[in-house]
Parts: sequence; C-alpha cells; structure tokens
Amino acid sequence: MTVALVTLGCARNDVDSEELAGRLAADGFRLVDDPADAQTVVVNTCGFVDAAKKDSLDTLLAASDLKGSGTTQAVVAVGCLAERYGKELADSLPEADAVLGFDDYPDIAARLRSVLAGEAHVAHVPRDRRTLLPISPVDRDATTVSVPGHGAVASAVTPASTDAVGLYAPASGPRPVRRRLAGGPMAPLKLASGCDRRCSFCAIPSFRGSFVSRRPTEVLAEARWLAGEGVREVFLVSENSTSYGKDLGDLRLLETLLPELAAVEGLARIRVSYLQPAETRPGLVEAIATTPGVSRYFDLSFQHASAAVLRRMRRFGDPESFLDLLARIRALSPSAGVRSNVIVGFPGETEADVETLCDFLVGARLDVTGVFGYSDEEGTEAAGMVGKHDDDEIRARVEHVSDLVEQLTAQRAEERIGEDVVVLVESLDPADDGAVAEGRADHQGPEVDGTTRLLPGGSHRVGDLVPAVVVAAEGADLVAEPRR
Repeated sequence: MTVALVTLGCARNDVDSEELAGRLAADGFRLVDDPADAQTVVVNTCGFVDAAKKDSLDTLLAASDLKGSGTTQAVVAVGCLAERYGKELADSLPEADAVLGFDDYPDIAARLRSVLAGEAHVAHVPRDRRTLLPISPVDRDATTVSVPGHGAVASAVTPASTDAVGLYAPASGPRPVRRRLAGGPMAPLKLASGCDRRCSFCAIPSFRGSFVSRRPTEVLAEARWLAGEGVREVFLVSENSTSYGKDLGDLRLLETLLPELAAVEGLARIRVSYLQPAETRPGLVEAIATTPGVSRYFDLSFQHASAAVLRRMRRFGDPESFLDLLARIRALSPSAGVRSNVIVGFPGETEADVETLCDFLVGARLDVTGVFGYSDEEGTEAAGMVGKHDDDEIRARVEHVSDLVEQLTAQRAEERIGEDVVVLVESLDPADDGAVAEGRADHQGPEVDGTTRLLPGGSHRVGDLVPAVVVAAEGADLVAEPRR
C-alpha cells in the first residue's frame, strides 16, 4: 500500500510527519513523494491561525480531487487542525475520508488500513489537552539510568538502531518512530511537546497539551541517528525551548545537553529555536553564545515591546529588559544572530504602543523580524477582549511596522559586510548570477532568516561548511566570497 505525507505548518509538524512515516514504513506501507501516486494521501495540517487553517483545507480539497481519476483512494487529515476540530472538521469536510487526532498516531497504519477497507472512522471530540500528555515517542514508564552531565534521569532509550530503509528507533522500543522525508544537511529534532504558558492570544496548549520534555538520552540518540543519515545541522524545536527540563526536575538541562549534542560525531551545528525572553536565563545565554558547535543564534519570541500590551498578552517584559537581554548576548557574541516575531493590532493597543514597539525595533538591531496582524483565535482569552481594532486599522499598523522592519533588516545585513562567516551549503546552482552554491551562515535559521550565496572559489558539495567573508547584502540575504 502506498501513502504520501503532505506536511503544512512548522518544523514540529515536520518531525511529526517523519514519526508517522516511520510507523507506516515499519508496518508495510510504501512511502511516495507525489500524492497522485499514493493510494492514501495523509495531510498533516496546521491549525494555528486563519491563513494556515485555510491552506490546510485547500490542500485537503486538492488531494480529494485526485480520487476517482487514478491511484488515490483515500484522503486523511491529521495534525493540529484535525486535533483541534475533530468531529466538527469531519462533518464540514466530507471530502476527507477520515479525520485522525493525535491519539490515533501510535496505530496510524491500522487506521489507514481501515479507511482503505471502507470502514467509517468516528472523529474524536476535541478535548482540552492541557491536562493530558501529548502523543510523542516518549516512554513515560522509563527506567532510570545515569547520563554523563545529567546524573540520574529516566530514559526510554538504549543505543538507537537503524535498519535498511533508514528508520530511527530506540533499541528498547517496539517499532521505528522516525523516517526522514526531506533530504538536505539540516533536520529538526523535537526537544519537547506542548506548552504550559497561557498567552492570551494562543490556542496551542488546548490542542498540543501540557509541556513534556523528551529525555536527554533520547534526544542524543536521535541526534546520532540523524548524523548517520548525513545531517550536519540539527534544529532543536519545541513550543518553548527555555522550559526544557523543568518537568524532569532540572530547568538547566538544556545548558548541559547542548555540549553533548555538539560533540555528536558528524554534526557541525546545533541550533535552538523558540526562546521565551522572560525565561532566557544567563546560563542559557552563555551556553548558546559560547559552546563550540552551537549556533550563535537566538530565536527570541518578543511578540511586542509595550509593557501594557505584553501584560494583556499574559507575557512579561518591556523595552529596557529586552534591550538588556540583547546587550548580554552581544557582549558574549557580538555577531550573534537574533530573530523574533511581533503581533500588532492587539486589542487595546494604542498608537503610542505601536511607536514603543517601533522604537524598540530600531534599538534592537534584529536580523529578521516577522510581523503579524492580530486575529481572534476561538477559545482564547484575547478573543473576548474589548478594544478590538477593525481589519483596516490592523492592516495599516502591519504595513507601518513591516516597512520599518524591511529597512532595519537590510541595514543589519549591510552591517555584516566584511564579516567572516561559515556557510552550510544546502544547494548548488552554477547558473545563479555567478554564485556557485547557496546555504546559511551561522546566524541564519532555516527557511525564515535569509540565505548566503557563495561566489566562485573552490569546489563545494551539499553539506560542506565553507569559511567565507560577506561582500554584499540583498535584503536579509548575503553574498559571500569563500576564503582561499
């Protein structure tokens, strides 16, 4: 039986799809890239904001159009949209043959076989998963072992195994839990699932569940497997990486784990995503900024700078504390990369709040800033707040802040001209305006932070790390000349 996995949304969904792929391949399914070649198309949806929901629905409808004209027999929705809306989604989208929640993941192969056999699947009624453990390849009935640098911690993992089709599995587990779907020298690795924060605009905890850290030994085992698959950079992902280890009794666990990950043979870079500024403690800043093999990269979720807006968001901070954090980072690593996201048009946001945000962005010198207009998310506190702005006002504020960010991003990139960088080569293209390769410098995260193009100067292969000097900037993108 053939199956295609179509993944939408964030890097955490990428990992989920690879875990589903591992389970399906282990249970006799053959994975194909093109949905038109698959008997079953599984769409891993995103349910975060309205645009992502629409993209998920459009993708499901496009996949359903394949039925009846070729190989495709069934379309199945999984992921955050399916978990968040369950039966409601199934009732409103009859084109999907099944809507599966996270609880279906361990038995995904059996679920797909039943769908192909024509058996009706009853979609779950969404529950508040904040009181439940999220589904992930973590064995909570683990034994306790001693791990260097961590002391005695519970572990579900003995050394990992890899079989002939490139599946990762804990040696003690009953089945593989991951198979790579995308090539390339970078791969995400899940640190944790869920979130315990209660930001007033965010619905993620309601369908992703409470925060649960993966065991350090399991993270290390999967990192070693990824290195064996040719990965050079591991991108640590979670809903809140600064919380890693708190449920394991050690909030400083990430600081001690990073050097061990950096020491994994074959890996050249460890990159951390999604740091909460109010939780980014000095020891973690030092670990990221100074540990060899760890990218000097800070993905800081500021969301705003006005203290009044942040309080309504149920977050913490103000321009002074945020600028102080950036100063501490740059004191340890002057060329560190910093990116963030901000929301404008939040209920009650004044014009003065917008200018506070803009003043902060000017002083912050961030490499990249994503600007998003506020939109109501059902089930969140913010959806019921007073002081809402109309769509035209939100669009105007987004445009105002985005124009500023575009200028600041270009200025920050120009500041890097003359800077020494090491570029991880991700693609080769001799016809690209004289450049011979493209990749990312240490301060550039995957997909969202721009790229660095290498000018001719030596022979490069995908996965190489090339020392170079920046000679030009084009927006957030850089052009660099290899060191000879």
